[in-house]
Amino acid sequence: MQLIVHGGAGGVPDDPEPRQAVLDEAAATGANESDPLDAVESAVRVLESSPRFNAGVGGAVQSDGRIRTDAGVMTDDREVGAVAGLAGVEHPLTVARAVRAETPHVLLAGDRALEFAESVGVETDADLWTDRSREKWADADPPETDDPTDHLDWLRSRFGSTEAGGVGENAESESDEGRDPTDHDTVGAVARQGDRFAAATSTGGRWFALAGRVGDVPQIGSGFYCAPAGGASATGAGEDIARVTLSRRAVRHLEAGRDAQTAAESAIEEFGELTGSSAGVIVAGRESLGSAFNSEGMQTSRAGR
Repeated sequence: MQLIVHGGAGGVPDDPEPRQAVLDEAAATGANESDPLDAVESAVRVLESSPRFNAGVGGAVQSDGRIRTDAGVMTDDREVGAVAGLAGVEHPLTVARAVRAETPHVLLAGDRALEFAESVGVETDADLWTDRSREKWADADPPETDDPTDHLDWLRSRFGSTEAGGVGENAESESDEGRDPTDHDTVGAVARQGDRFAAATSTGGRWFALAGRVGDVPQIGSGFYCAPAGGASATGAGEDIARVTLSRRAVRHLEAGRDAQTAAESAIEEFGELTGSSAGVIVAGRESLGSAFNSEGMQTSRAGR
């Protein structure tokens, strides 16, 4: 089993060593599995339980004061499962895997997805708050009404541009100054065993996003993608990643015969040219693993052989 994990592309963390230790633990845990799907789930669950990342415990808080988690997982046979908007769920990736295995669908969201999570034995009332997130939210002066217009006015100076976006030279990117450096601390894993692959990504979203916002992570081809040529997991500026389907781009380079490192670098180069924004991607191909980013930093860990 070969496996690579990431802890998000964004700013350089204040505490890289303990974060790296958690990533190393996650990679080693996943590499001990014999199946790529088991490997990515086991690795990501370690990261979802760590408050050092923006996934599961310690996730970002949306404009209504709730933490909602998203995740997606896919295997080389293109079987896929994803979930979005799960309040109180520490391990959304386990729910996403159940969507893949137990339903004819690829994505469940919101309250009904919570009911499904309960039905497959996943805890849905976990306390995802940390001391840091409670302190940050207390200082945020959140809106006092449920009116989305009030929420948009409030988040305009916190989330970045709220104008309708696009890609290209004049597009609004998500690399605005003032962004929270932990916004990009999405986690992911990609594993290979022989000619079998699995890719997974999990997140707590973005701080101060409009309640109900869903980013790139649970969108197939954006936050994650897997095919017979290999798999990829992306992290970074979520709206921009979704606009250009970053993970699918990386796997397309594998399909064109490029090695994993070249595929990762090529996808990030294209992403930067199209969006002017920051992201990272990890890739597993038939012969190797790769990673690339154009942000200030992205911590990864590899395990297996």
